[in-house]
Amino acid sequence: MFESILLVEDEASSRKGLAQFLQGLDYDVLTAINGREALGLFKKESPDLVISDVRMPEMDGIALLESIKADAPSAKVILLTAYGSVEDAVKAMKKGAFYYLTKPVNLEELEFLVKKAFSSRQLEEENKELKQELFRERYDQGQLIAQSPQMTELLKAVDKIAPSNASVLIEGESGTGKELIARRIHELSPRNQHPFIAVHCAALTETLLSSELFGHERGAFTGAADRKKGRFERAHQGSLFLDEIGEITKDTQVKLLRVLQEGEFERVGGTKTIKVDVRLIAATNKTLLDEVRQQKFREDLYYRINVIYLKVPPLRERKEDIPPLAEAFIRQYAALNAKKIRGIEKDALDALVRYDWPGNIREFKNIVERMIVLSSADMLTLDQIPEDIRQERSGTLRTNGSASLRGITKITDAEKELIRSALLETKGNKSTAAEKLGISRRTLYRKLEEYKLA
Repeated sequence: MFESILLVEDEASSRKGLAQFLQGLDYDVLTAINGREALGLFKKESPDLVISDVRMPEMDGIALLESIKADAPSAKVILLTAYGSVEDAVKAMKKGAFYYLTKPVNLEELEFLVKKAFSSRQLEEENKELKQELFRERYDQGQLIAQSPQMTELLKAVDKIAPSNASVLIEGESGTGKELIARRIHELSPRNQHPFIAVHCAALTETLLSSELFGHERGAFTGAADRKKGRFERAHQGSLFLDEIGEITKDTQVKLLRVLQEGEFERVGGTKTIKVDVRLIAATNKTLLDEVRQQKFREDLYYRINVIYLKVPPLRERKEDIPPLAEAFIRQYAALNAKKIRGIEKDALDALVRYDWPGNIREFKNIVERMIVLSSADMLTLDQIPEDIRQERSGTLRTNGSASLRGITKITDAEKELIRSALLETKGNKSTAAEKLGISRRTLYRKLEEYKLA
């Protein structure tokens, strides 16, 4: 995997020799002859590491270090000088230098420090992502409760396959917790000390998705002002989760297949081959094999990602899990909203169990949070549940609004009516309607075109 280094040295022969040495170690090396030129390159190219001489005309290495740290506090900078002293070294380290080397440079020591700088940078990135993961898990706790036979068997399968490196395909309706399953697979795998990176494919155009997955070079397309690492690079030695993989275009499918088969790719607009070690976990709310039969999804890619297949059941098929889920969400959202809620009354819980939850756990969680926000007592009650849920009976379709679907027998007709009702309720706001329906905006547009509702 290529890392980039900005080498700043005013003496031509030293600059050339060090650049050749670093390139021989498979680093991508940019060079500058002084601090001002280096600062411009740093802002344009965002190199992973800066190695700079201290004594230079116009802007010296210490001033360059200060400017870089002001723009990018986490940047790694190694300083080189023929005038080394303990005082200079202390000054450089206090200003944020990663390390300080004297000339003539010991190449073995330089190689060691460069590797150490990159390891430190990667560790910082992983720690940052880990904090984000822990923050997210704090608010997603309780969703993998399994008292129903379906979820119990699913989690047993997850625990069994997690230690492998096999690609995993997770199918299930929107809102069933497919990403949580993916995260559990990662956490129980040997890769759990490395990043778990998620990409929601349906939310991005083809160009943006390619850039997100594979990164891009500066100037690769309009708006690409800087070089950017893609999600595959960021997930190196960890896991990459591709949600709604059924939405990606044929061209992106070809690129994805190559990475999975060869373990390498090029950034958009780049020519250098980057090697990665990534475990792929994909998810879809479609039946992907049907997409293959309709030639909307490549068969070879389907079999490449479908080494392990998991199906997440909808909430209506595991109603035994609703009471413990309600208990978990009550604890979670009561704490978040600083409310002392002891529990939920029986008739209210019965109404939640009766309801079919077309939006699955996502919808259920939102309703429980709504009840807690509206509650002024220490128990949640039936009158805090929306009327259409209170009056619902198992097997009856409904929308998030007031429109009823009783009497509709065709799935397509029911889907059309759900979409119409959601758009009516949101006054035509497609983003909000898609969120209420538990689908992506892109999927909603496709449905509108398919049903001629646009």
